[in-house]
Amino acid sequence: MAHTTAVRFLTSNSYSELLEQLGVEIDSELLELAFTHRSYAYEAGLTATNERLEFLGDSVLGLIVTEELFRKYPDLDESRLSPLRSGIVNMRALADVARTLSLGQYIRLGKGEEVTNGRDKNSLLADAFEAIIGALYISAGFEKTSECLLRLIAPTLNYAMAMGAGLDGKTALQELVSSLGKATLEYQVTESGPDHDKSFEATAVVGGEPVATGFGKSKREAEQSAARSAFEILTAANPA
Repeated sequence: MAHTTAVRFLTSNSYSELLEQLGVEIDSELLELAFTHRSYAYEAGLTATNERLEFLGDSVLGLIVTEELFRKYPDLDESRLSPLRSGIVNMRALADVARTLSLGQYIRLGKGEEVTNGRDKNSLLADAFEAIIGALYISAGFEKTSECLLRLIAPTLNYAMAMGAGLDGKTALQELVSSLGKATLEYQVTESGPDHDKSFEATAVVGGEPVATGFGKSKREAEQSAARSAFEILTAANPA
């Protein structure tokens, strides 16, 4: 009975609401695999997890987003496009999209992840979303995957642009810190996880005081996330 919560999502009919939201059919076995976290696979004695689909989906996602930004913003150079892309495909942003699809309810988890609220962890939600993209790509091809994905991330893309994610977050924060007469700006970074799947946590420290924390799968991504959050906090606290 350890997996009763997850088992109720294994029939094809259980995915009907998700497939309706996606608007694209996905092979049922791939769909189930996309939600199979390694903690569940280990306890159930399975060899396959969603990690291969996640790996594929990450690459497909990166290409689709990069092409969309390249076409949509012909006047932006690489230095502007890169942080804008990071503002869309980072762990937190992907987890937010996953929440709009209620992906957490479908993930098959081991007991340890289940009791630690794994269904709402940004990392697990982002991974599941990337795995779904991988499954969608295999089942429906690039064109339909692109159409579906761009529809799903449209609010994220628009929000990122409106909030200035197209600008380099660290540069914007540095300029703001200087304009406010703050003495110093530094980032305190820690890392966790195995070498093949590290996660980074960065804290933006202004004038010796921690202001905001960001997360990512690289040091740069975590620092940019922290910088953008700190920029918003300091801007709100010091209106022009």
